[in-house]
Amino acid sequence: MRSKQLAGEVLEASIAENKASLKRTHTEVWTDSPNPHDRKRIDNCPVGLKNVGNTCWFSAVIQSLFNLLEFQRLVLHYSPPTYTTDLPRNQKERRNLPFMRELRRLFSLMVGSKRKYVDPSKAVEILKEAFKSNDSQQQDVSEFTHKLLDWLEDAFQMKADEERTRDGEKPKNPMVELFYGRFLAVGVHEGKKFENIETFGQYPLQVNGFKDLHECLEAAMVEGEIESLHSENCAKSGQEHWFTELPPVLTFELSRFEFNQALGRPEKIHNKLEFPQMLYMDRYMDKNREITRLKREEIRRLKEHLTLLQQRLERYLSYGSGPKRFPLADVLQYALEFASSKPVCASPIEDIDTTAPPGGTTSSLTTSNATEQGSASSTDSSATPPLQQRSVVHKPFTQSRIPPDLPMHPAPRHITEDELRVLEGCLHRWRTEVEKDTRDLQESIARIYRTIEVMYTDKSMSQVPYRLHAVLVHEGQANAGHYWAYIFNHHQRRWMKYNDISVTKSSWEELVRDSFGGYRNASAYCLMYINSNKPFLIEEEYDKETGQMLTGLDKLPSDLKDYVKEDNQQFEKEIAEWDFQQARKAQQKQLATVASLGAVEEASPLTAAVPALLHDPEYMEQPSPTDDLQDLNKCTEDAISKASEHEAKGPEAIFDSTTREVIPMPSPQCVIKVASPHVGTFVVESEERLYDNEVMLSPTMHGIVMAIDKTKNIYDRYGPEAAFFKAIRIEYTRLMRLAQEDTAPENDYRLKHAIVYFIHNQAPKKILERTLLEQFASRNLCFDERYKDITTVARIKLELIKPSEVNMEEYEIWHQDYRSFRETTIYFMIGLELFQKKSYVEALMYLIFAYQYNKELLSKGQYRGHDENLLSHYRRECLLKLNEHAAGLFESGDDQEVNNGLSIMNELVVPCLPLLLIDELEEKDVVAVEDMRNRWCSYLGQEMEANLQEKLTDFLPKLLDCSTEIKTFRDPPKLPSYSTNELYERFKKVMLSLSRTPADGR
Repeated sequence: MRSKQLAGEVLEASIAENKASLKRTHTEVWTDSPNPHDRKRIDNCPVGLKNVGNTCWFSAVIQSLFNLLEFQRLVLHYSPPTYTTDLPRNQKERRNLPFMRELRRLFSLMVGSKRKYVDPSKAVEILKEAFKSNDSQQQDVSEFTHKLLDWLEDAFQMKADEERTRDGEKPKNPMVELFYGRFLAVGVHEGKKFENIETFGQYPLQVNGFKDLHECLEAAMVEGEIESLHSENCAKSGQEHWFTELPPVLTFELSRFEFNQALGRPEKIHNKLEFPQMLYMDRYMDKNREITRLKREEIRRLKEHLTLLQQRLERYLSYGSGPKRFPLADVLQYALEFASSKPVCASPIEDIDTTAPPGGTTSSLTTSNATEQGSASSTDSSATPPLQQRSVVHKPFTQSRIPPDLPMHPAPRHITEDELRVLEGCLHRWRTEVEKDTRDLQESIARIYRTIEVMYTDKSMSQVPYRLHAVLVHEGQANAGHYWAYIFNHHQRRWMKYNDISVTKSSWEELVRDSFGGYRNASAYCLMYINSNKPFLIEEEYDKETGQMLTGLDKLPSDLKDYVKEDNQQFEKEIAEWDFQQARKAQQKQLATVASLGAVEEASPLTAAVPALLHDPEYMEQPSPTDDLQDLNKCTEDAISKASEHEAKGPEAIFDSTTREVIPMPSPQCVIKVASPHVGTFVVESEERLYDNEVMLSPTMHGIVMAIDKTKNIYDRYGPEAAFFKAIRIEYTRLMRLAQEDTAPENDYRLKHAIVYFIHNQAPKKILERTLLEQFASRNLCFDERYKDITTVARIKLELIKPSEVNMEEYEIWHQDYRSFRETTIYFMIGLELFQKKSYVEALMYLIFAYQYNKELLSKGQYRGHDENLLSHYRRECLLKLNEHAAGLFESGDDQEVNNGLSIMNELVVPCLPLLLIDELEEKDVVAVEDMRNRWCSYLGQEMEANLQEKLTDFLPKLLDCSTEIKTFRDPPKLPSYSTNELYERFKKVMLSLSRTPADGR
């Protein structure tokens, strides 16, 4: 048939264009997340398709067809002919039947899988294999789409042929019934009239030169010169197309690519093309041929009249004979303003003294009128001070003043009142006439537009409605790009976006932005409409006995149901193994923590005497056991006599006295001299290997030392337990005050104190209490007997805590979050330092991991991490800097430089782009990705050496074919160890540098 011949010619041309361009390569295959929970399907969300290497086109086409429920049912319930159980008889059977088997399995997984997305590799590979030529170069994407439908048609035709042989009747091919229609070609060829019925599938439409879909269709339905079709004179050739039968699924293939003969490669057409959600096809039907011809003739006549009116209007709006033209009404208004200005007799150049020295003195103004000469007396020609000179000079270039009676605008020199009256009258009348003519023309043009718009809106032309079902979008250039689909969910009445593994809710507004064209590099290349009068296309299937709608596995035949169940069991097993491994790692980590604590803390005689469990849950209010208090009181009596002389002298006195009174200690003890910021220099006596210098120098220990020091009087009068309560209240109050302060980002007290972090994030009171107790129980506090006694009370209180009172799992989670916060801070800090040094390659991974870890923290609460916008900004800026640097290396043309630039893009930039696209609400990130892509796409139209062109063509698919699937990155950079003070001060320094030098775009 003629349509198939045309389609073949188009496809051959497409293949030839593709061969003329440089060869393409697969994009990098995105790897799965190791955590199966990230790949788990949420509720009944549609299942995505994994991009297995330059297969986004396959995902877009398959998702559009799968969401046609009638097509879905046909594929799922397809059974191969019975004779194919033996060896395949021909090439079609060897190729099409395995493809149908894999397509059925793929559809079944898309129906009932528990995975967020599934792998279409097997079906894709069978389809691709048929297109590999001798040199293994792949062919055009449109070829794949046509071949996919051809194979489906052939597979169902095999089944239909078998049934015809068995029953003696000719059954219909459901693929043909679904996707193929017929049109009548009426025309004249070499003076002879003809009429032919032809079959079509995907109907091709030209985009260039048209503004909407109806204009494309009108042009496609008429070929050549057809004026003579309805007359006796048949000298000219041409034809009209009239649809005799439209398919239930009407697909338009928008031709957005054309071959540039000069450059020897195809180019994409980015023109804007609008299309409606509801398309009425009545005007193109053969049954409406006569009335449509009348309407077309009327529209042609109206458009001719419209062209004349627009030409006349243009003469009014662009008046004049020179290169610059103006609206005639404005010209008349300007003439009226000129004529009405105050007449003057002075020449416009007579007031300028060209002999004035450049120093800036002014000379007398000369006029021909004696009165004016007297009123505008000359200025003193002597030099004036600079300030006075500036105060009187009006024009710095002429250094002359304007007389008060000189008008600011040009004016006639001589005009009588009679002349002015006549001229004003004429100009007023002419302007009024011109404005009226302009309004009349504009109103007439608007009426013609409205008449044309409603020409086909009568009821007789609204009987064949087609609703937009899917829009397949291409972003990029002719040689490289990315594909996705917008598909209408007819039951939820909303648009969905299918972008490889990502399936998200969308809107008509987003579809318009990405599909109409003329904006960015994205535009629709295929439109799929379905007949609104045939609801079976999108109707769900119901159980014949119960009448309930079938969902999930219930929709599948038994063989596919078993296949999906087996795959789901494998996935559930993978999740269970992951959970087991994670629980095991957590248990090992917890045991390691407990073991390390046990190695440090030896059993104390005081704590050994404390019962393991007490009935009172309020452990902080319980008195310590009697035996322990007696020991403590005895220690207190000894301490009072030594400490009385230091009362009210502050912590420095205690530390100094300890330094002066150092005595030889038994062998298990050691004496350490410590210089602590904000506290002083003091001597610590401690059991060997129990003193931690880093802990002791931390802000937490400083606060506890200060708090204990303030309890000296309480300790002397009431004993260690009262002093303990006093100290812990002092320290908690101080930390609460720090948490409530409104500080700048560089003064982040969370980095100094874990408890401030917990208070900010509303941690449970029990978590705060236990954390404080553990800090007060530190064996580093061994300055004198008073400190030892108070820390002993703290350890006793810890022992009194019942398992039911503090959830240790929750406690560990809070402290793990704080450790994650510190690590995130270090990643961010190092990333910023490297960014400021312009070490963008090294900075990127730190900023990437900082943002990801910070996002995980912020998901639990807004104060769990740092400012997300700030991290996002520097992550984005670092990628833009790297992209610009890589582009500069590519432009150099040096092989080594070019390879380095492409290596930066392939190894660093491209893998990070999905991170910026995963949240499309972050517009700045989306714009940044578009800027990076446009930077490289701009090279396509430039002349360059063949080796550079080849490398660019190899690289662009990787840049443009970026789905939102996150690639598994290399391991995060190893972090150096920082003390609390070092981290706080270094972070403060880098944040202060940011405030002094704000980044562009912040």
